[in-house]
Amino acid sequence: MVLAKENNKVLVLIGLLIGLIFAELDETVVSTAMPTIIRDLHGLSLYGWVAGIYMLAMTMFMPILGKLADLFGRKRVYLTCVGLFIAGSIVGGLAQSMPMLLVGRGIQGIGAGGLMPLAMVILGDTYPLEQRAKIQAMIGPVMFLPQLLGPTVGGYLVDHVNWHWVFLINIPVGLLAATILGIGMRETRGEEKRSIDWAGAFTLMLGLLSLLLAPVLIDNRGLSWSSPWVIGLLALSVLLFALLVRIEMRAKEPLIPLHLFKNRTVVVLSLFVFVLMLGLMGGIASFPFFAQNVMGLTPTGSGYLNLAFMAGAIPVSILIGFLITKVAYRTLFILSFILPIIGMYLLTQVNVDTSVVYIIVTFVIMGVGMGALFGGDNLIVQESVDKEHSGIALSTVQLFQSIGMTIGMSVFGSLLANHIKSGVMKLSDQLPEGTAATIAKGGIPKGLDPSVADKVQVAFSHAFQNIFTIGLAFSIAAFVIVWFLKNEVLKKREEPKEEALPAANM
Repeated sequence: MVLAKENNKVLVLIGLLIGLIFAELDETVVSTAMPTIIRDLHGLSLYGWVAGIYMLAMTMFMPILGKLADLFGRKRVYLTCVGLFIAGSIVGGLAQSMPMLLVGRGIQGIGAGGLMPLAMVILGDTYPLEQRAKIQAMIGPVMFLPQLLGPTVGGYLVDHVNWHWVFLINIPVGLLAATILGIGMRETRGEEKRSIDWAGAFTLMLGLLSLLLAPVLIDNRGLSWSSPWVIGLLALSVLLFALLVRIEMRAKEPLIPLHLFKNRTVVVLSLFVFVLMLGLMGGIASFPFFAQNVMGLTPTGSGYLNLAFMAGAIPVSILIGFLITKVAYRTLFILSFILPIIGMYLLTQVNVDTSVVYIIVTFVIMGVGMGALFGGDNLIVQESVDKEHSGIALSTVQLFQSIGMTIGMSVFGSLLANHIKSGVMKLSDQLPEGTAATIAKGGIPKGLDPSVADKVQVAFSHAFQNIFTIGLAFSIAAFVIVWFLKNEVLKKREEPKEEALPAANM
């Protein structure tokens, strides 16, 4: 267990923040460098797998690492995750082929699966509730900083050094984060023997692999949701999850204790973040495509529209951190999540005349609403379960969030592509031969006749309006789910007195 009184709280916080930021920054830096990497490694056919295998590994290992932290100590497992991320960075940085790069990204993904949830758990063990509420309220928005720095850092490394340092730069940063946390954090070493539910872990990994491989194949292999391969994978995942329940019922130390799903807060928040990420992130993830093809913004300009989202999310997240120990969190969530509904409705009205100001206002509104999630969900989960289950509980909720985001981006991406293709094909007789298929796959080319280009942009607008309408429905569903949260003010759990007893330090 973490000995909060013996921790250097400042060092723990700094070490965790450095670890989180370097993991998040890696994502945006790699995305910026990918065109150069693909060109050097001749790996266009495997382009989509670079992100896909990272997400698969992260999602599959998230609950496993959370449970291992509950069994064997947060510090030990967290530092192992940092080590895995560094190891993956080394493999990726030394890659001379796409398969080697994918191996590195997979190892990085495993490490990333433990960094965020375990950081929240360690903070929960280190800081009292009131301080933690304020700290965690700021961590969510801070994670947007890599979105700003990533393109600049990635572009500089590619232009002035080489793309290998996109990965290798993680080594000193990761070592710094691990050293600071290692010095600042104290944790007891349990003497009792603890068993690992290997059967449950293996079954869970296979079930998640089957579930998440389906959207990855759709994105990267052009399969449809009605494909026998996709249907087979989804059916297999259902069978494996049913088997997992049976295994967990009999396990001495179940990987995911089934009693967690008797906890109203865990169930409601898991369902809420799944539905919200499925619809909201799935709906707006492709917005840069609209901004570039319809609004005429540059890739950089469309990416920096996220600043408007941050402008709304950051102050509200901090405010929620102050209010969540004074006001019922259901009330805070109900008031907040009216705003994403308004934001999604505004997005359903986008067209060829939509201005940048309109989008900025819309993103600010949505950011204000999402600030409650950044500022409150981790705290609510941690304070709703016993301390020995906080790692797996938090990982389970974040697992549902990750699954919702992964599936949502794939499903909405496929729907958007189909809507665009349908709209553009109606104009095929007005377009040069072969242009319709090109537009449907890659956007509006330069040099197109202005009158025809206007019609294509209208087709794009209609496609996005349909996508945002579906996203609006999911936002409403998420708002309904919020009403099932407990109507209580967040208060600190009573801790067993035995935890204050001295023990050997690690």
